Amino acid sequence: MKVFQQPVPVQAVLLAMLLAVPGLALVTWASSSFYLGLFFSLGVLLGGIVVPLLVRSPAAGTLATTTLYVGNLPYRANEATVRSLFEEFGQVLSVRLMKDRQTGKRRGFGFVEMPADAAEAARTALNDTEFQQRTLKVREANERKDDDGDNEAAS
Repeated sequence: MKVFQQPVPVQAVLLAMLLAVPGLALVTWASSSFYLGLFFSLGVLLGGIVVPLLVRSPAAGTLATTTLYVGNLPYRANEATVRSLFEEFGQVLSVRLMKDRQTGKRRGFGFVEMPADAAEAARTALNDTEFQQRTLKVREANERKDDDGDNEAAS
């Protein structure tokens, strides 16, 4: 069972229990009072469960995001280098560099998803700038076109 793939409440309970049991033993040993250790461990357990449920990061649906098209990327650039370049302007939610289906080699462009305000700052700052000896083209990405609809209309 991978803990961090579980929902947040399950993670909170498991982590709180992991902290409460050694806490009980440590406080009981240090103070020679079982009840003091018991109250301490209950506090850790409750705090570990309640705090993560109250303090949550904003849900993905509530955060206005923008996807940027990044063209003319050097073929040796990878997701980590592109992420670090764009992180100078704000949080990067995802980086997808396109590869050729047959050869698996990078195609020289990709997409970076960021919060809307950070994306605008990155677009204005990085468009027509040099990155690894290539001049980047950074634009707001267009919506993906549905290829099935085009084939039906042509028939």
